[in-house]
Parts: sequence; structure tokens; C-alpha cells
Amino acid sequence: MAKRLWVAGLAALGVGAALLAGWGVREFQREMAQARLRVEGRSELLETAWGRVESRVGGGDRGPPVLVVHGSGGGFDQGELLAQAALQAEWRWVAPSRFGYLRSSLPPQADFDAQAQAYARLLDHLGIDRVAVLAFSHGGPSALLFAARFPQRVSALVLISAGVTGTQDPAQAQAGRQGDALKALFQQDWRYWGLTTLWRDGFLGLMGADAKVRAGLSPAQRALVDRLVDGMHPASRRAAGAAFDNRAAMPQAVQLAAIRAPTLLLHARDDSLQVFGNALAGERTIPGARLVAFDHGGHLLLAVAQAPVRQAVQDWLLRWHAGAAAAAEASAAVDPASAPR
Repeated sequence: MAKRLWVAGLAALGVGAALLAGWGVREFQREMAQARLRVEGRSELLETAWGRVESRVGGGDRGPPVLVVHGSGGGFDQGELLAQAALQAEWRWVAPSRFGYLRSSLPPQADFDAQAQAYARLLDHLGIDRVAVLAFSHGGPSALLFAARFPQRVSALVLISAGVTGTQDPAQAQAGRQGDALKALFQQDWRYWGLTTLWRDGFLGLMGADAKVRAGLSPAQRALVDRLVDGMHPASRRAAGAAFDNRAAMPQAVQLAAIRAPTLLLHARDDSLQVFGNALAGERTIPGARLVAFDHGGHLLLAVAQAPVRQAVQDWLLRWHAGAAAAAEASAAVDPASAPR
């Protein structure tokens, strides 16, 4: 009797596993189809010296135009999410897909400086002379180099949980291992889907949020986190960009010291993916930079502290972009050729 029950139990487990596997295949296929539809037909392509540059322009016609630079695993769609989370709805924003993400090319010998030059070419194409810049996570390096290389084009710069430069922070070695793990996940759609579906909590740990941050997420915060995580499907279309991010050289101190744009750094002390040493290095090296440090939030700071982060972003960009515009108008009164477009 006991033997028959054991055999029946094993059979039931086998049937359950088969049903679960069948569900998993169908659900994976369904979600990948939805993800492909979500990013198709919503962006424009520009042919440049660095290959194709994909972008989406959105928002309204008020406030400062903002170049929104996504993080690792992103694309123009993550830039759009960042704009929705941090900017006023009527502000015009430009969200490019960085090198290797979605439909943007990964040129030979690409680096973050070339990416900065590609931003300038995109803005030329759009007829935008001066922008505020908002960058998240590993969008930081190219945003910083854009500000350093084109000081006349950047009215203000805000970095949220961003990579800045190489750091001697003892936690950097672990952050590097987390970055390697994330890069591997992006290589295959099924890997990324499987982990984020079956063990999202573990994935959020890789993304730089400790157990306390993860356990404390409110429903609204978790909804924004879920949009960020699910928005990185299909992962394979972002794999080349994630690999590029993982190997490209970070900005050097001499480049950061050349930045003239008013710079605001928003960073959590408990971020284990872009460690807090990045923000400290930025504050120390970028002339006049201001650091607003949060004790809690990890790499999910934008979701955990959305209200104060959003307010800080908007206050900073409005304050300094308005000042830059006034200065440009004064200059144009003397030299009309210098008037911004």
C-alpha cells in the first residue's frame, strides 16, 4: 500500500512538473511576443558615423529639453520610464538607446566618449542646441563625458544611482561580480525571464538592493520596480550593450574636472551595484558638484524615494536651465550668431 502511494505520488509530481514546464514555455513565448511589440515601431533611427542611433522623443513643449540616458539593460524604453518617473509630463525629453541596445549599433572600438559624440549628433539632427541631462546607473559615464566634451550644450546634469569613475571602494569587487552575473543573464532571453519570473527577489539583490530594501517595498514602489525589471525584456536585444558597459573604460578624473555644468548626484549609501564611492568621487572631482545622499534605497533609489528624487531632479534642472537660457539670451543680444536653437 505504501509503495503504491509512493509511486502515485511520484507520478503526480511528474505530471505537475510537465504541466508547469508547459505553462512556462507558453508564458515565456507570450511575454517575449509582448516585449517585442512594446519596443517595435516606437522609435526613430539616425545613421551616423557610429552607425545607427535609435531614439524616442516625448513629453510636451514646456520646461527644459532633457536628454535622458538609460542604464545597463535599458534602451530608449527605459529612458522613457525614467522620464515618466522623474520629470514633469510637459517637459520635452530625448531618450536614445545607447551603443548596442535595441536597434542602436555597437561600433568597432566603441567607448563612452564616442557615445557622447553620438548624443551631440542626435541633438544636431533634432535641432536642439542645449539640453539638461538626466542619467541613470551606467548611463552616467557617457552623460558625464558629454558634459565634459560639450560644455556649451549642457545646462545642468543630474545623475541618479550612476556610475562615475573607477573607485577604490572595497565594495567595488562585489559590485563587479554582480555586474558580471547580470551581463550573463542578458545573453539569453530565457535566462533573464526565468530568473526574474521564478526568483525576482534574488534578481533584485543582483541589481543592488539588499534584503531590507526588498522587503520594505510598498505596492507602489514594487510596481515601479516591476516596470523597470519587466521593461528589460527582450534581454537578448540588450546583450551587446550590457557587455559593452561591462568592459568600457570609465571616465578619468581629468575629464570629470573639465565639467562645467551644475551637477547633482543622487545616490544611496547602501547601493551594492553602483557603489556609493562613485558619488563621493563625483562630488570630489566635478567642480561645484552637489551630492544628496540617501541612507536607504540601494540601486532602486528612484523607486524607494521617488517623491524626493523627483522633486530634486525637477528643482535642479529648472533652476540651472533657466539660468543658462538667460545667459544665452544675453550673449545673443551682443552676438546674434550665438543664439540657441
